[in-house]
Amino acid sequence: MLTSLYWICWIFPTSIIKHQLGSGLRGLGIGAIGLDWFSISAYLGSPLASPWFATANVAVGFAIFMYFMTPIAYWLDIYKARRFPIFSDGLFLFNSQNYKISAIIDSNFHLDMEAYEREGPLYISTLFAMSYGIGFACLAATLDHVSPFHERFECDHRIHHWVYIYAGYPVANILFQVYGHVSMKRAIFFLQDFKLDHYMNIPPRAMFGAQVLGTIIAALVQLGTAWWLINTIPNICDRELLPESSPWTCPGDHVFYDASVIWGLICPRRIFGDLGYYSAINWFFLAGAIGPLLVFLAHKAFPDKKWIKLTTLPVILGAVADMPPATAVNYSSWILIGFASGFIAYRYYRTWWTRHNYVLSAALDAGLAFMGVLLYLCLEMEHVNLDWWGGSSEKCPLASCPTAQGIGVK
Repeated sequence: MLTSLYWICWIFPTSIIKHQLGSGLRGLGIGAIGLDWFSISAYLGSPLASPWFATANVAVGFAIFMYFMTPIAYWLDIYKARRFPIFSDGLFLFNSQNYKISAIIDSNFHLDMEAYEREGPLYISTLFAMSYGIGFACLAATLDHVSPFHERFECDHRIHHWVYIYAGYPVANILFQVYGHVSMKRAIFFLQDFKLDHYMNIPPRAMFGAQVLGTIIAALVQLGTAWWLINTIPNICDRELLPESSPWTCPGDHVFYDASVIWGLICPRRIFGDLGYYSAINWFFLAGAIGPLLVFLAHKAFPDKKWIKLTTLPVILGAVADMPPATAVNYSSWILIGFASGFIAYRYYRTWWTRHNYVLSAALDAGLAFMGVLLYLCLEMEHVNLDWWGGSSEKCPLASCPTAQGIGVK
């Protein structure tokens, strides 16, 4: 299935830099366009349900992070960026090879310090490091923003990354994430449903009952499905052993695993602290704390500029909280659809927007779920593969290549 267009890679099939610019999955995603609803709504939800001012804040945050910070940091070789892919959630050795985590843990899944000293420190791509820095700034900006503007915002999953229980005990940190952060995030999704419920004039009690019943059913179905997939799909989530076009790469689980290694096994002091290579990332805390004050002062100095009041720094910073695992094409496509709905349709076709916008959003979500199940039952289970040019990978294979001199990877 042709799910996205990456025309820069098609025009320049042998250029590493062009692939880094044009790849929507492993690069900056310039010109990349998503064609299916799953790639559009996978991480940020439906763009049709987002008001334009919120979409604009997300667009600003994405543009600053993806088209300003990331390329500058990469091509200036900050943190030896060019030794690693420009966009990656991988964990690396200094020689650009993948870090073998199994080599530094003991039989109890605790850090083996002797093995860690022998293997060497852990490195991550500069984009991955910057995404943590943005998370730090978002946390500070959120705390600072509440006081002058009297509002509350959520920095999504980056907030919990600085909270850890025991250094060297990854399993304990995973449990803390699941029962602390993940349950809180599900509750926020419940509140988002109630917001849509309010817009559609659905009785709150009926909505809450549907949410509770849906959660119980989903928990049982997802657990059973997960066990079934693990036992039936060979090499599931193992990117090195899966075919190139396999959909079972588990990007969210990889980032979750990376977090357990960084914040649980090795501990942040050896990554972002005084013993780590990325200690300068902590300056993002200061930048995040100063930012809302500058916006507040600008609003006081120019009260007639309404767009300043709508400039919400925690939203701008938290916009890229899902990168990775989210990719550039997920964001760029979401922003384009949000602009078409929240700005063009809302401003110039208000009657159509009022009657059809949220219905269309719900229909697309329902259709995606239905077709996902139908395609799996009719095609995947029968081992029917559509082998054609548009069904392969994005055709940007060079986007993951490091550009430092003398570095070679398989």
